[in-house]
Amino acid sequence: MRVLAAMSGGVDSAVAAARAVEAGHDVTGIHLALSRNPKSYRSGARGCCTIEDSNDARRAADVIGIPFYVWDMSEEFHEGVVEDFLSEYAAGRTPNPCLRCNEKIKFAAVLERGLALGFDAVVTGHYATLRTGADGLVELHRAVDAAKDQSYVLGVLTQEQLAHSLFPLGDTPKPEIRAEAARRGLLVADKPDSHDICFIADGDTGGWLTEKLGASAPAAGAIVDADGEVLGSHEGTHHFTIGQRKGLRLGVPAADGKPRFVLDISPVTGTVTVGSREDLRIDGLSCIKPRWCGAVPTTLDGPEVTVQLRAHGAEHRASVRVAGESVEIDLLDAASGIAPGQAAVIYDGSRVVGSATIASTRRTAVGEGA
Repeated sequence: MRVLAAMSGGVDSAVAAARAVEAGHDVTGIHLALSRNPKSYRSGARGCCTIEDSNDARRAADVIGIPFYVWDMSEEFHEGVVEDFLSEYAAGRTPNPCLRCNEKIKFAAVLERGLALGFDAVVTGHYATLRTGADGLVELHRAVDAAKDQSYVLGVLTQEQLAHSLFPLGDTPKPEIRAEAARRGLLVADKPDSHDICFIADGDTGGWLTEKLGASAPAAGAIVDADGEVLGSHEGTHHFTIGQRKGLRLGVPAADGKPRFVLDISPVTGTVTVGSREDLRIDGLSCIKPRWCGAVPTTLDGPEVTVQLRAHGAEHRASVRVAGESVEIDLLDAASGIAPGQAAVIYDGSRVVGSATIASTRRTAVGEGA
């Protein structure tokens, strides 16, 4: 097959490209320029968008012996990922930009352009595996290295996108990938993994949001407890997310002396509600905007059905009901600190069924819904 290897400049994508060549594919390496001014999006080991990364990707392509190009996807990235991130936080929700990038950029805009140019698939360094199911559809499964598994952030991919994707690293633990990179003479073998949000260079999400939102940023307001008693003030709801403990700066200690956590965020009233760790526990989710990896399910209920709510979070046994664009999830294992805007990725064993965006949470066992 003719395949595009998306090369971020890191060790994983470099080895994935090399393995694709070794498997007999006709491979062309591409690096995605996601910012017209790369320094504004990343520094050090954060993200994956610098000139340094582009140069590392080019050198890896030279070692592998494949053509290499830089594709300017900055406009698509800004509109589909950055603007979405801004609007979601301004509305009091907590989005995952990596899922949006996979959905809107790596497996949508890139794949669309690649297919138009005559390529058959996109290969990436994600840790996940693909299998052909009994029904002939392509199934997305977890990687063998549980610590590096990235199936959660791929849960937005459709059957059409999976059919044109290759994940060569899913069957290999990360330490072996680094050792393989060194054997292949790839200089990125010891390069640190990227982390945090790639377009927030210093990791200060609240400060970045204040700067970008400007006059449209949520106004200052009050921090209250569940009874509405004012405990403190804040400079804007976009500085908070559900489950947050640090940075509350409350002068009034809790009656039991235990830490308080953010329970609810209301940008309209400017109110941030805090409470105990127990108050964070939820056992139900109402979700919207489902994305299915294969056939659309109706009800999923059994010992192998689980839901993952964070990129490297625990699995929660669950019962799932689907009605059109609405997905209701009952958690058999309660979760904590879950915010609207996060993704609920649904699994049947190791297979990813699909994902949906959390619209609201329920605390049927403790108090009222969020």
